[in-house]
Amino acid sequence: MTMFMKTLYTPGVAHLSYIFGDDGQAAVIDPRRDVNEYLEIAHRRGAKITHIFETHRNEDYVIGSLELARRTGAEIYHGSQLDFLYGNPVNEGDEFQLGNVKLSVIHTPGHTMESISIVYSDLAFSDEPLGVFTGDTLFIGDVGRTDFYPDRAEEVAGMLYDSIFQKLLPLGEHLLLWPSHGSGSVCGSGIAERNFSTLGYERKHNPVLQKTDRDAFIRFKVNEEHFLPPYFRQMEKYNLEGAPPLEHLPIPQPLSPDKFTRAVEGGMLVVDIRSPEAYAGAHVPKSFSLPLEILPAYAGMFLPYGQPLGLIVEEYSQIDEAVRGLTRIGYDQIVGFLAGGLHAWEKSGQHYDRIESIHITDLEQRLDNGDSFTLVDVRSKKEFESGHLRTAVHLYLGDLPLKLEQIPGRRPITTICRSGDRAMVAAAFLKRQGMELVEVCFGSMSPCSRVACQVVIED
Repeated sequence: MTMFMKTLYTPGVAHLSYIFGDDGQAAVIDPRRDVNEYLEIAHRRGAKITHIFETHRNEDYVIGSLELARRTGAEIYHGSQLDFLYGNPVNEGDEFQLGNVKLSVIHTPGHTMESISIVYSDLAFSDEPLGVFTGDTLFIGDVGRTDFYPDRAEEVAGMLYDSIFQKLLPLGEHLLLWPSHGSGSVCGSGIAERNFSTLGYERKHNPVLQKTDRDAFIRFKVNEEHFLPPYFRQMEKYNLEGAPPLEHLPIPQPLSPDKFTRAVEGGMLVVDIRSPEAYAGAHVPKSFSLPLEILPAYAGMFLPYGQPLGLIVEEYSQIDEAVRGLTRIGYDQIVGFLAGGLHAWEKSGQHYDRIESIHITDLEQRLDNGDSFTLVDVRSKKEFESGHLRTAVHLYLGDLPLKLEQIPGRRPITTICRSGDRAMVAAAFLKRQGMELVEVCFGSMSPCSRVACQVVIED
């Protein structure tokens, strides 16, 4: 049996997990909830999954350890500093061997107290380490967030510094770096687009690691601002106690417009995963706009848990991807989809709604004229400060449900982001809250490189 390693990328939450092994045994690091791909890889390699490691209690997705262990008999391991209701605690210095693969545990607190990193060695060549799985402690281009303990902010930032500078970086410049997240994750705002690096490269080029002075590093981390999505609490609960079993993905049933309507009257929430332009043209009243490409990243900010969900799609092939994205963050009650889509809805005589749109040049003209309206920019603070339109009110998309009072109720509202996707999510949510005078700027800030936008840059 040959040694192997495979990285699995989970879109939406930008999650990275790993399966590797030797001599007929395999281990998985931080598995996602739908585990079939790990099983298929192990089967193709003639290996049995015997070990499952969790680098920490993940906050942004449901981990698949219990399901994978149930289907393989593998043992689960995680840091001993948190009382998980399943699995086995490990401590610094614990070692495991799979053929010529040796795994050594390092306790690397800071992001969370129980965070561990796992050093990988290939004994066929040397006992010296080859790479390290760092979880959310060290990313490519960034480091883990430390805002989960606000009453201990300086202490945990110092822990992260010590974990990186005293434990990880001394392992060697040549070590390959295998983190648990890539670019786009809410767990780090500066993660690089590439998913490969070494400790030496990060030491030289990771912007945060240039803050080699411990006090300067702590000040930087304490002053960071991260959004804390409300669904994190649900993920933490699942990943501490164990998520409900997921023997197979939900299979939404096709619902005629009449049955779809009755399901909505019975409490089903409508999630429209079509493009923003399609949603603007016609949509089921009171539905959520969550385009498929950003569905896993933003669904947890708007959809409550415990209610059945019904999908509206542009084509049937989108359903499987939507179901996977939703179940990965704990939404299991995906009961149906609108058969025939919006066209069937319109033909049935059901009411539909629409959202007006505005071109960036018309928006600029409106600003020049001094028209009375509220321009809401829903990008991140970093994006907003890098350049925004005059008079724009910054209200991050994830904060929208909690800060509606900051939006004047009687003035027309225009939403804007970078490309229009998040702006549509915001516009749909505002309309759902009863704000009828809402429009969206398609293209949003992206065309400003071609048209003469007057952009304000924050100091």
